[in-house]
Amino acid sequence: MATRPTTSSTTASIPVPMLDVNRHNRPLLAEIEAEIVSIGASGAFVNGPACREFESAVADFCGTEYAVGCASGSDALLLSLMALGIKAGDEVVVPSFTFFATASAVSRLGATPVFADILPETFNIDPADVARKITSSTKAIMPVHLFGQCADMKSLSTIAEEAGIPIVEDAAQAIGAEYFGRRAGSMGKFGCFSFYPTKNLGAFGDGGIITTNDKSAAENLRVLRDHGQHPRYHHSQVGVNSRLDTIQAAILNIKISHLEGWSAGRDRNAQLYAAELAKLNVEKRLGIPTVAEGCKSIWNQYTVRVTEGRRDEMQQYLAERKIGSAVYYPIPLHLQECFAYLGYQEGSLPVTEQAAKEVLSLPIFAELETAELDHVFAAVGEFFMAEDFVAEDAEGGAHRAA
Repeated sequence: MATRPTTSSTTASIPVPMLDVNRHNRPLLAEIEAEIVSIGASGAFVNGPACREFESAVADFCGTEYAVGCASGSDALLLSLMALGIKAGDEVVVPSFTFFATASAVSRLGATPVFADILPETFNIDPADVARKITSSTKAIMPVHLFGQCADMKSLSTIAEEAGIPIVEDAAQAIGAEYFGRRAGSMGKFGCFSFYPTKNLGAFGDGGIITTNDKSAAENLRVLRDHGQHPRYHHSQVGVNSRLDTIQAAILNIKISHLEGWSAGRDRNAQLYAAELAKLNVEKRLGIPTVAEGCKSIWNQYTVRVTEGRRDEMQQYLAERKIGSAVYYPIPLHLQECFAYLGYQEGSLPVTEQAAKEVLSLPIFAELETAELDHVFAAVGEFFMAEDFVAEDAEGGAHRAA
């Protein structure tokens, strides 16, 4: 009987983390430490000069007129909806296959998140299902540019224009991603970004920003992020406390100049994955990520599909070989307990639910070394190769090897 293959001796002992923020940040630490010392001496810890410099840099990078810093990507979504006047009784169409903040921002304002299904190829929101979910109560569409690839903004923009409602881009995972030459965050009323440390452009803590081409909206966002006050102690509206720390802005100012290079490194690794995984000839059991026409992905995640109910087994197989991986996301939002009151059931969003059972993200960060990638390629290949080993039993019947 054939035996299950094992990882080659040249790569078996190499641990491969899902992400290594220390490796990512280490070359910049001296420069970052100098900036932190400078800010410590200045005492300008909130809304200092570095904040305004970073806002300008992000606006230039994304191709928008304005950018308004805030405390997190979650707050960027919340503030954008506040600026639109979203309130109880309103509906906002969102994907269910996304991080919780997308829907929680809607819910926190008393509005109703209306969940739409996704496209199986890109994991992004399905414009056709969005169109079906539009009602007289719909006040915004919030597509997520998931895993670093822009949603179908042409179709979504057509739907939004016909309905007379704005689009808020959840671009938390997609800074630098492009859709027919336009950057994420530049195609809707607002673009919302996160600088959580594990993002492609990550701070040393939480941070976020909102991009827009609307001057009055940008001015209003600056008021809303500072308790709704302007001038000081004069409150025309109720805002929140969501200001970007100067230290985080200074760190991000240093890092944004390296972002294009990091994105190129992730793209290089994605191309290597595509080439190596295609050699396995297991298309029906391993789905390789697809980049839609006109899109440039920044590969925040490299997410494959493992079919036949083998996802968890493959993740365990990789873990045994010291290879990190992650499942984004195992439970769709429409099936989360906190949204049970909305009445969604199993089968409500079949494409989303199928994805949640199959997706597995593999290491993709730019600093991965050749030996590490080889270890991942070998382990994935060996996992599927084991399924191709067939032996004849004593009675002549075929069965899979143990």
